[in-house]
Amino acid sequence: MALNSVLTYAHALLKQAVGPGETVVDATVGNGHDTIFLATLVGPSGRVLGFDIQKEALKATETQLVLTGQTRQVTLINDGHEHLKNHLTADQQIGGAIFNLGYLPGGDKQLTTQSKTTLEAVKQAINLLRRGGLVVVVVYPGHPAGRLEQDALLTAVKALDQQTYNVLQYAFINQIHEPPFLLAVERK
Repeated sequence: MALNSVLTYAHALLKQAVGPGETVVDATVGNGHDTIFLATLVGPSGRVLGFDIQKEALKATETQLVLTGQTRQVTLINDGHEHLKNHLTADQQIGGAIFNLGYLPGGDKQLTTQSKTTLEAVKQAINLLRRGGLVVVVVYPGHPAGRLEQDALLTAVKALDQQTYNVLQYAFINQIHEPPFLLAVERK
């Protein structure tokens, strides 16, 4: 299929932007799929910081990391992604970050990412990007908190200076309900 799903496309973009030995962020660990993907990209000499406020998500991810042999380069952090910069040195840059918003699949659907903290975290990640680095955000507008995140994020990324950043929106526009879409911000 030539048109990839939103998450598959997010991974394809990150694969082009991130290399071995880099520091990257999984801002919403969830069940660990993105964490493992990033760990594979950066290899044993790289570093993945994985954030989640739900201990059950971190525990499930830790199990997956052990099973895939990726524990060495991953640090799982039981903290909100809005505190991302507190876990890096002042001058440290990142090669990439992924945000897979919404709620934990199989978890409590009432516990979702929130526009205020997500917007703060995305801004921090963008500011930490090295040249050529990429922040990808998978947005799920099909629930009330997701619509608020969508509005806040679109407003913020549309205002980014085009001399410094490229911003892409990737979405399927003929799907029923409110399908997820991707925002990608590349530092030039």
